[in-house]
Amino acid sequence: MNELIKFSKYFKPYKVQVVLGILFILFGMAFNLLVPYLVGQAIDQLTREVTWNSVFYYPLVIIGVSLAGANFLFWQRRLLINASRHIEYDMRRDFYAALVDQPLEYFQDNRVGDLMARATNDLGAIRQIVGPMILYSFQAVFALLVVLPIMFNISVTLTLFLLIPMPLVSLTVKFLGQQIHTRFEKIQEFFSGITARAQENLTGARVIRAYAQEQSEINQFEELNVEYADKNVNLVKFAAAMRPLLFFFIGLSFVIVVAVGVPMAARREITAGDFSAFILYLQRMIWYLIALGYVVNLYQRGTASLKRFNKILETEPTIRDEEDVEPKPKIKGKIEFRDLNFAYNGTPTLKNIDLTIEPGQTVAFVGKTGSGKSTLVSLVPRLMDTPNDSVFVDGYPVRDYPLEQLRRSIGFVQQETFLFSNTIRDNILFGVKGPDETIELLPEGDGVTEKRRSLSVEKAASVAGLTEDIRSFPKGYQQLVGERGITLSGGQKQRTAIARAIMRNPRILILDDALSAVDTLTEERILHGLRDVRVGRTTLVVSHRISTIKDADYICVLHDGAIIERGNHDELIALNGEYAALYRRQLLEEEIESTD
Repeated sequence: MNELIKFSKYFKPYKVQVVLGILFILFGMAFNLLVPYLVGQAIDQLTREVTWNSVFYYPLVIIGVSLAGANFLFWQRRLLINASRHIEYDMRRDFYAALVDQPLEYFQDNRVGDLMARATNDLGAIRQIVGPMILYSFQAVFALLVVLPIMFNISVTLTLFLLIPMPLVSLTVKFLGQQIHTRFEKIQEFFSGITARAQENLTGARVIRAYAQEQSEINQFEELNVEYADKNVNLVKFAAAMRPLLFFFIGLSFVIVVAVGVPMAARREITAGDFSAFILYLQRMIWYLIALGYVVNLYQRGTASLKRFNKILETEPTIRDEEDVEPKPKIKGKIEFRDLNFAYNGTPTLKNIDLTIEPGQTVAFVGKTGSGKSTLVSLVPRLMDTPNDSVFVDGYPVRDYPLEQLRRSIGFVQQETFLFSNTIRDNILFGVKGPDETIELLPEGDGVTEKRRSLSVEKAASVAGLTEDIRSFPKGYQQLVGERGITLSGGQKQRTAIARAIMRNPRILILDDALSAVDTLTEERILHGLRDVRVGRTTLVVSHRISTIKDADYICVLHDGAIIERGNHDELIALNGEYAALYRRQLLEEEIESTD
């Protein structure tokens, strides 16, 4: 019940539609339940006296009443089913928004396939609560509330005999409904696992082929699929048993009514018309009792899915705007780390970091794997949340900035390059809203034309060293890159990501090992193009290659989360410490490679 209370907020924008739909259910049911009464009256009338008026009057009235009921049925379904679709849309929107706001670690703890299952199967089951369940519930309840008094009015004796099997109907609905709920909840959880497995296999297709694991993965998926089918078959046993049992117990009522009612009609204790009307009302009650069983089935499935859905919505993002946060002046690019200590999952990652980066400076971070370089630069756009008063931009703690303003001022190329399954051009333009965000500024007041925007795309691609590759593609900038950029090489994906970052004209540019997949010659060409782009903007560079960072204004060497050396290239070489040793080692590696 608590889940349904939380769910009720989605009804508010559509309460007029829902209320009208319910009213039309009542009107439609009133006309529908009038038909048996008219049939009974017609039989009694024609039994007493056959006239032309009675022969034509009752059929015409019954047809008119049936048409009126059908009209209300159309509108009740249209209003309620439409409302259910709109509510499904709202829930899907909120579901997506809740996921987008979650920090990176959330997706490390929750598999994508599980989240996708909740966005598809679970939402479909929840929608059934809004449309069919409301529709059939009100039809059944209203019919029973109206039909039973009418049947008592026709014959108390017949109605009491009719009610003998009813407790068996209630017990059947209660027991089987609970079994359906429990099993459906487990099936949805298992389906999440299958979806996650399929998503991982499709995403990791290259790895599966490289290790010749195609048949092994097919066999494992087959096992999961068989188990999923078995679980569904087990559920179907209970779901399928509900309707026949209801039919049996209600049919038993029918047998009792006929056995008792026919002698009563023969003794003229009730008229033939009343007995006929009673039978017709019984038929309708049978249908609505069966519909009530269907409603219980929908309710059990829907609430099981609603519980899983609410679990996502109730997960508060750990990284979000602070209360009463207000936009700050336009970011210039000064970054400060003040006595920064940071732990990731309880493990200390950064220790006593004190560093000031002036606007327009290029600062590089180098060190062994796991030294904390990527973590440090990820704290600036709050991809990981920062301790209070430890990371500042233009003198303000990053927590005091609206996330939208902070992140729109930052261009970030991460270690793991992600491209959308779209064209190269659309990937480069991702996140660009207007001309003020492109590297080729338009005069104030101009609109964003496709021609000028394309020029900016070409310039960004040129800076990233991607132009020659794009020319080799059959469709140029309109070339589709495939799922996660699968049709591109690692270096091409990295360069596309660089073009995407600089396309936004960010005040702060972060390159987290962004050139690791390109060769030395391409690296030199990209670095040459970035020299002009870096002018006037703060640039943070993380790299393992000295060649990538030696021209930086300032270089920090990290070890076990602490800065152990700092200065420019020449100063660090003269220091003859960790940086100098790394530089000599890389020179030796390059020399060995050149002699091979």
